[in-house]
Parts: sequence; structure tokens; C-alpha cells
Amino acid sequence: MKPIDTLRAALALAAFSLFGIAVAQETPPAQPEPAAAAPAAPATPAPTVSLADAYRREFAFLEAQKRELTQRLAEASRSFEADRTRLERENAALEARVLAARNEAEAAARELVLSDQQQEAIEAQSQLLAATFSQAEASLSGHGIDLPSDASYREANDADRLARVFAAARERLAQSGRVRTEQGRFFLADGREVAGTLVSIGNVAKVGVSPEGAGALAPAGGGAFKLWPEARAADAARALAEGRPVGTLGLFLFDNPNVSVERPAEKTFGKWLASGGAIGYVIAFLGLLGVLFAILRAVFLKNAGARVQAIIDAVAQPLAQGRVADAIEACKRHKGSAARVVTAALRNIDRDREHLEDIISESILHESTHLNRFGPYILLIAAVAPLLGLLGTVTGMIQTFDVITEFGTSDPKLLSGGISVALVTTQIGLIVAIPMLLVGNLLNGWAERIKDDMEKAALKVVNLYGDARSGAPRAG
Repeated sequence: MKPIDTLRAALALAAFSLFGIAVAQETPPAQPEPAAAAPAAPATPAPTVSLADAYRREFAFLEAQKRELTQRLAEASRSFEADRTRLERENAALEARVLAARNEAEAAARELVLSDQQQEAIEAQSQLLAATFSQAEASLSGHGIDLPSDASYREANDADRLARVFAAARERLAQSGRVRTEQGRFFLADGREVAGTLVSIGNVAKVGVSPEGAGALAPAGGGAFKLWPEARAADAARALAEGRPVGTLGLFLFDNPNVSVERPAEKTFGKWLASGGAIGYVIAFLGLLGVLFAILRAVFLKNAGARVQAIIDAVAQPLAQGRVADAIEACKRHKGSAARVVTAALRNIDRDREHLEDIISESILHESTHLNRFGPYILLIAAVAPLLGLLGTVTGMIQTFDVITEFGTSDPKLLSGGISVALVTTQIGLIVAIPMLLVGNLLNGWAERIKDDMEKAALKVVNLYGDARSGAPRAG
């Protein structure tokens, strides 16, 4: 219980006691009933206590308790303040220790991360050095230089090993910068192997000289060399081998003497077409067929267009004299679409103008079938050719991926060759389609102009006959 609660309880108890004393003094004592048998005893008077004395005694007692409680409360407050101050100091000390521990943990984490990064950097550098040593050993081995394999080299530190590698590389560069002459063997152009003198010009070219042949050499694979036909310079090669001055010397430059170099295949139209396969031949056939259709249609349209003016000139004089039958006979002497349209107009020339124009339009529509001859086939070939080319490309790509599945991607030359062949069909298709589309549209435009000319010719014939009947010739 708290001191203040104790003080309140004591004051309540004292007030209750004073109230009880006051009630006892004011109430008269109860009269006992007279006993029947016992004699009455003499009454002893009770001591008399005044209310003021009792109050003073109780007040003094309460004052003493109050002082005691106040003193205890003060001591408890001082103890509480002392404990709070101590606990605050301890809390501050603990917070400082926690903050210090947190800082130490963060510093340790940073050091750990830095250590991991340094470890990764060291491992990366070690891997890079190992790869550098492996690449250097492979490169130098390809040039005929073998690094020592004894324990002194393998167990040496990285700096010493790098120094040895660079020393060997510098030695090889020094050798490669000189012209060296040695005896060896090489292959002639016909495949025969002969012995002779080999002149190495640095590490990028060789010249072979033998009684059977001389000239520039190219790698034949496996460190062997062969005579390169396109760079023959026998006299200059012999002069170089003998140490005499050389004017112009044709050389074959190479970067790796162990990789065979083959002559590029000669590209001809037949080989190019054959690389497209069966689909390429189909596209080429359609192209030739389209060219034939275009030539035939051009000749037909040329004849049809040239006859229009001739027909007008043939029927102009008979119509001017009103001789329609002679004009029809003159028109029959010409063949073609224009003659048939003009003949139809002359046969119905006495009809009313609206009906006659309908007859002329019907005749022109009838002749459109002849004028459009071969036109749809040309445009059809122009549309089908690129689709066939795309089909050939897809087929070739599927075959290329089949090769990749079976042999892998170790030979880029094989893959590029397969893709190149696959794209040939698309190339052939576009070569056929583009001219066919252009020529087909040009011929269609030509045919439309001829139709217009035929319509104008028929109307001119009608106008000539009308002028002849009215007796008022038209100008022009």
C-alpha cells in the first residue's frame, strides 16, 4: 500500500473512533431488568472522559502518524528519484553500448563485404591469369614454341611465369620479323609433294622453290603448304631463295599455317541457280514463262494499237460520201479488235445515238477479253514467285537446323553456307516477281489506252457519218 493510502485510512479510522466515543457519552446506559432471586448489587461509577481530551489524544496520535507518514513519503520519494536516476544512467549506458555494438556490427559487415569482394577479385584475377597462361601456351605452341613443363615453371609465382611467357613471345616476334630459309617439302598445284627450299617471310607468308615448280605457298592443313596458282612468280621466288634482288613478288598472306585454305569456288549462273534446288528451278521456269507471255502480249498490243489509225483512214472517205457498205468492206480488210469494234459501229450506224453508244461499249467489252490476253498470267507469276522463294527459304532453313542438330555449331562456314543457299530461292523469286509485276502493270495500262483509242475511233466514225448526212463537215 502506498503511504498516501495509509494516511487516508488512518484519518478515516480516527474519525470513526471519535464518532463512537461521542455516541457512547450521550446515550444513557440501559437499565437491567431486576432479577427475581438475586439481590441488587451496588453500582460502581464509570470513569468520566471528556470529549475534548479524547479528541486531543486522537488528534495527537493522528499528527504523529501524519508526521511519520510524511517522513516515509519523503524517504520513498527520495528513494524513487534515486532509483529513477540510477535506472536512467543505466539505460543511457545500455543504449550507448547497443549503439556501439550496432556500429561494430555494421563495420564488421562492411569489412566482410569488402573481404568477399577482394576474394572475388582475387579469384577473378587468378582465373584471368590461368586463362592468359593457357592462351599464351596454346598460341606459342601453334608457332612451334613450347613453354617449359618442369616444376620450376609450374610452381613459380605468377610474375615469373608472365616474365617467361613474354620473353618467349618477344623471341618469337623477333624470329617472325626476319626472312628465314630452310629445306622442306610442299605440294604442287597437281597434288604432288616435292622437296625444295622454303623461304619464310615473317610468319605471314612462305615461298617454295623446287625444280618442279616455284611460287607463293598457302597452308594445306596440318602445317603443310601447297603452291598457290593465283600467285605464281617462279623467277621472283627463285631470286628470293638465292638472295638476289626481287622486284615484285606475289604472296599469299595467312594468319594460321595449320588451317587449310581452299580456293573459292567459281560462281556461275548455273551453280547459283542449282543452289536454289528444285524450287529454284520452278521459279526460274515461271520467270521464263512470264517473259514469254509478256513478249506475246506486247506484240499483240502493238499490232492492235497500230491498226486503229489505219482503220480510221480507210473508212473516212467512204463515210464522207455516205457509202456505209464500202466503209464496212474497207474495215473488213483489217483484222483485230479495233476493226471488229468499228465494223459493229458501222453496221448499227443508223440507230439512235444512245443505242449506238451502248453497242460500241458492248463491242469494246467483248474485245477486252482479247486485249487482256496473258495479262492475268503475268500478274499471277509475279504474285507466286516470291511465295515460292519464301517456301524454298523455309525449307533450306529447316535443313540447316537439321545439320545443327546433328553436327552442332562448330563449323560457322557450314552454317553460313546453308543459310546462303536457303536465301537463294527468295532472291530468285524476287528477281522474277519484280520485273513481272512492273511489266504486267505497264502492259495493262497499254491495253486500257488501246480500249480508249478504239472507243474514240468508233465515235469518230459515227461523227463522220453524221456530218456526211447533215452536209456540214466538222472541223478536224
